[in-house]
Amino acid sequence: MRSHLLSSGLAGAVATSRERSLTRYRMFAARDPRVLIGLEPKYDWCFADLLHLMSQRCGVSADPKDTSGHDVIDPDRTMVALDAFADRLATVAATGAPVLLGTGHPHRLLGFYAALAAGLSAAGCDVLTPAQGRSVDITTRFGVRTYNLDYVRGVALMREPGARKAGSEPGAHTHSPLPVRVVLAAAADGAGPLPALVVGDHGWVCGAGQLGIEAIGLADSDDPALFVGEAEGRVSVAVPLDDTVRSDYYRPLTRYVLNRACLSQ
Repeated sequence: MRSHLLSSGLAGAVATSRERSLTRYRMFAARDPRVLIGLEPKYDWCFADLLHLMSQRCGVSADPKDTSGHDVIDPDRTMVALDAFADRLATVAATGAPVLLGTGHPHRLLGFYAALAAGLSAAGCDVLTPAQGRSVDITTRFGVRTYNLDYVRGVALMREPGARKAGSEPGAHTHSPLPVRVVLAAAADGAGPLPALVVGDHGWVCGAGQLGIEAIGLADSDDPALFVGEAEGRVSVAVPLDDTVRSDYYRPLTRYVLNRACLSQ
């Protein structure tokens, strides 16, 4: 698995630029909601503290003078977090507790989460799908746009209205925590049980964790919110890896997690 992480660019020298990561660390320190993605930090994270945290959790350079080139994710840190991620899935599967899966990266990660949804369902977990078709207004760089909530193979994602037939794939890229808030509010209002665990990325993880729901997920080196959430106890596991490589590069990752969690079908 470690060799695959390096050869595929999931870890090691990743596509994320050092400049982008440093910019987003500064945005987080300024509490820019575009980078907080639903997390309300308990502490005042200055840029230096964030850089130190990301060096510890991801393996990026801790040197603030290192300002160009590709970012680096330590594959050993990824492996440790992957094992913890799989162990949480195994614990939930053993109890048959309800779960929610959602992604802001459907083009890349839908297959990964869909396989987890299938494995958890086969183990007896209720894979939740509340608020199907609900409209959500999300602020983007192009202004406020309305998206529709959909589920594909048990995984929540957002779509632009009319872009594709409901039930097709892949969906829209988003960092927003609003979708998970809508889903959890619908569940709390009687559309189903609340999840014991939320699995995903971006706002799905931080938004759920901020509301007190256990959450685990994947995060790139330019997404400090998940790692801050983990450090502050709102996110159970944040796995550092590149979240924009080819979708088929995640298949060995999927097999590894399913096998360790004893969810292989």
